[in-house]
Amino acid sequence: MRALVYLGPGAAALQDRPAAQLVNGDDVVVEVVGTGICGTDRKILLGRFPARPGVVLGHESVGVVRETGPQVRSVAAGDRVVVNPTLYCGWCVPCRRGATNFCRHKAGTEVGVDRDGTYAESVTLPERFVVRVPAGLSFRGAVLIEPLACVLNNVEAADVSFDDTVVVLGAGPIGMLTAMVAARRARRVTVAEPDGYRLERARGQFAHVVDVGGTDPAEAVLKASDGERPSLVFDTTGVGLDAALRLVDDGGRVLVMGFDDTYTVPLRPLRLTNRGIRLIGAGDYRADTFPVAVDLAAELAGARAGTGGVPFLERLVTHEFPLERYEDAFAALGGLAGGDETGGPGAGGPAGGRVPGPPPRYDALKVVIRSHSGPAGADGWPVVA
Repeated sequence: MRALVYLGPGAAALQDRPAAQLVNGDDVVVEVVGTGICGTDRKILLGRFPARPGVVLGHESVGVVRETGPQVRSVAAGDRVVVNPTLYCGWCVPCRRGATNFCRHKAGTEVGVDRDGTYAESVTLPERFVVRVPAGLSFRGAVLIEPLACVLNNVEAADVSFDDTVVVLGAGPIGMLTAMVAARRARRVTVAEPDGYRLERARGQFAHVVDVGGTDPAEAVLKASDGERPSLVFDTTGVGLDAALRLVDDGGRVLVMGFDDTYTVPLRPLRLTNRGIRLIGAGDYRADTFPVAVDLAAELAGARAGTGGVPFLERLVTHEFPLERYEDAFAALGGLAGGDETGGPGAGGPAGGRVPGPPPRYDALKVVIRSHSGPAGADGWPVVA
């Protein structure tokens, strides 16, 4: 089969790999239909998130069950499924207390990081990490289930309540999903974004959107809100902590979501103590969060009013490319040139820990790499009986 393999920072290539096959009795072989590009994938290729050279990339995947082991009961050949890539052992101390997101046996199990992922034509996973896609939810919408699980985990960790005023730094797919989920609880949600393309998309969905291009994001948001500080800030960019801390109100919370291993911020603990600020990191989502994301995605599939008949999740998928055009797919998200992210919302100049450079230019929201090359329906996605 064809697979997109990580070779090291800045390098990936399509290679021929053995087709996925059953190994254990509870294995499921999934014919991959499509995989969304996650910000983590791009950070891996930019050298800003660690991964094992030689691994097949990709983890936000949907597909069709091709084969199952003799112990499998929950899915069968031909079922449409979504992959839960956050594997866990189930028997270590954290897993036994329900904290599967902090499983102590993660090494070699992170799909698309140190275990072969889904930018490929097929993948093998244990049954419990393959979940049926609900009837009525398209493949295109189901691609967003895994990112939605990440967002639900972070919104839950932030303990969003009806009297919260929320600012979301970043209007990429994770930022848009965060704003959407937070708005189901919060009094008001504001999205801050510097990129023109993503600004336009955000303005089509949310009432309060602030352009922070070429300016200090904290100052721009405060000006737009007449000086009112938010009680909660989500940094979905990975480079926005400095701005978030300067923006949030006394007694507020900052939830750090984005991944960038090269970003650092000088932090004085007294800054948190005197202002009563809570700095929150949520980690991966727990096993029981994923089915909630599946149910919410199915609910959103029916929320079509005022959107031209297109559900929210499907509107986030703006571009699709076949596997062999992976370079074009990443180019739509700013490409793979290094040193281009200090200009993102919240970089905060020198405090961001890198020499400022031009921000990436986006031409897409969620980009999907399509692995399936068989018969397709009118929407371009595979026909499934």
